[in-house]
Amino acid sequence: MTPAGDRPPPTLKRLGQHFLTDRRILAQIADAAQLAPGATVLEIGPGRGALTDLLAERATRLVAIELDRALAARLRDRYADRLHVEIVERDVLDVDLGALAGDAPWTLVGNVPYYITTPILFHALRPPRPRRAVFLVQREVAERARAEPGTDAYGALSVNLQALAAPSIAGLVKPGAFNPPPKVDSAILILDPLPTPAVTADEESPFSKFVVAAFGQRRKQLRRVLRSVRALSAEEAEAVLARVGVPVEARPEALSVAQFVALFRALP
Repeated sequence: MTPAGDRPPPTLKRLGQHFLTDRRILAQIADAAQLAPGATVLEIGPGRGALTDLLAERATRLVAIELDRALAARLRDRYADRLHVEIVERDVLDVDLGALAGDAPWTLVGNVPYYITTPILFHALRPPRPRRAVFLVQREVAERARAEPGTDAYGALSVNLQALAAPSIAGLVKPGAFNPPPKVDSAILILDPLPTPAVTADEESPFSKFVVAAFGQRRKQLRRVLRSVRALSAEEAEAVLARVGVPVEARPEALSVAQFVALFRALP
């Protein structure tokens, strides 16, 4: 029986905590990170340290970012004699990940709270970007991340992520792999940042807003979408679409990432 003083802190629902306990899935996530000798790893949401244990064995430097004060304190005690492991008690969205990683190439790994998954994904892709990011996310999010044009899952998340990284799914995870189990299936999502992103750093924010606005009218023809989101006349909208070779009757869900970028750059 576990001594009372060694019991883990209670699960905090307000932080969306679901702790992965399946050793096979934990190893699959660590393997997906493809850590090389000398690797620097940032872990988001180490929780009770199940994945942290595996990463600590493979990384030369491991920085684990945990918001829960009680869990962070427990992790500091747990790794007190592991000098290459650092516990940072902060909200990951307030952390400059690149600065925390330092000058060496780094990898990002995390079991992220599902209620703030999207902000964390894009926060992770701010320059300087990791060499690879591996996240345990809701299955629906992973499928949207890698969706192709013309599919139901394809949307603003797909376009904005794929403009910066190549998403792939390394495996699916059932609720029973967690304690407590979530109400949805999960997936191991890999994001490999593109050597040359489809948009520049200065374009990222306005491009993202344009894509979100366009998919807010995903069933409308692009001629009408441009008139609405950019206040163009019918003639101006048709001229822009003709310039980039996109049919006026096409809908946002049909455009590839490259077509979205071309359209964005052609706008007055």
